[in-house]
Amino acid sequence: MLKAKIVFLTGGADGIGWECAKAYNKSGAVVCIADKNPVTAQKQSELKGEHVCMLCDVTNEQKIKEAIETVIYTFGRLDAIHNNAGIAHPSKPLHDTRDDEWNLLLNINLKSILYTTRHGIEHLKKSKGTILNTSSMVGSIGQENHAAYVATKGAVNALTKAMALDYAPDGIRVNAISPAAIKTGTLKAWSDEQPGKELIEKYLDNLQPLGKLPEGDVIADAAVFLLSDAARFITGCILPVSGGAELGYRTIL
Repeated sequence: MLKAKIVFLTGGADGIGWECAKAYNKSGAVVCIADKNPVTAQKQSELKGEHVCMLCDVTNEQKIKEAIETVIYTFGRLDAIHNNAGIAHPSKPLHDTRDDEWNLLLNINLKSILYTTRHGIEHLKKSKGTILNTSSMVGSIGQENHAAYVATKGAVNALTKAMALDYAPDGIRVNAISPAAIKTGTLKAWSDEQPGKELIEKYLDNLQPLGKLPEGDVIADAAVFLLSDAARFITGCILPVSGGAELGYRTIL
C-alpha cells in the first residue's frame, strides 16, 4: 500500500511509533525514523530494504531541519510526515503542573508539528503527500488528572483540521489517528504513576468494548491506510482506533 513512498516518522524508536515503522516498511515504504533515542541494531534488522534512523530532538528546530534535509539528500523526495513523537507526563491537575512540565508537553506534542511542517511542506507540495498526527482519545473526551496532556491532544485535533484546510489546495491530506489505551512503555510509566496501580491493568483491559488492551499494531494498520492512496479522499479526519472506548456508559462487572 505504501510502495516506494518516503515516510518521515518522529518518535519511531519505540511503542506505537516503532509498530508504525515496521508496518510502513512491510507495506513497501522507505521509513525515516527521527527519535531522541537510538533504534537498536536488533530492531533495525527487522526492517527490510532502505531505511534511515536519526537521533533527533523534536523540540529543536535545527535538528528537525537537518533530519528532513538528510531525507531529501538521501532519497530525493518526501511523501509523508507522521508526527508521532509525544509524552503524557505529568499525571497532574492543571494547578499542580509546573511551567517546565507544561512547556515540555507543548514543545514535544505540538511545537514539533510546527517544525516538521515548516521544513517539510514544500517537499510535500511536490509529491502531493500527506501528514498524519498521532492524537489521543482524551483530546476529544478529556481525562482526569492530565490537564496539560489533554490540552495538547485537543490542540492536535484542532490543528489537524486547520492544516487539512490550509493544504488541501496543494493536494496534501492531513489526518490524525486517535488511540485510547495501547500497550506501550509510555502507558506502563503512566500506570506506575497512578494511585492504586494494582487495579490499573484490570481497568485498562475493561476500557475498550472490543477486547483487552491491544498492542500498537492496531494503530499501525490504521496509519498505513491513512498514508496510502486508499485514503486519497480523506482529510481532516480524527480517526478513533479505540475499540469503542468512547461510545458511552457501560456496566463493567
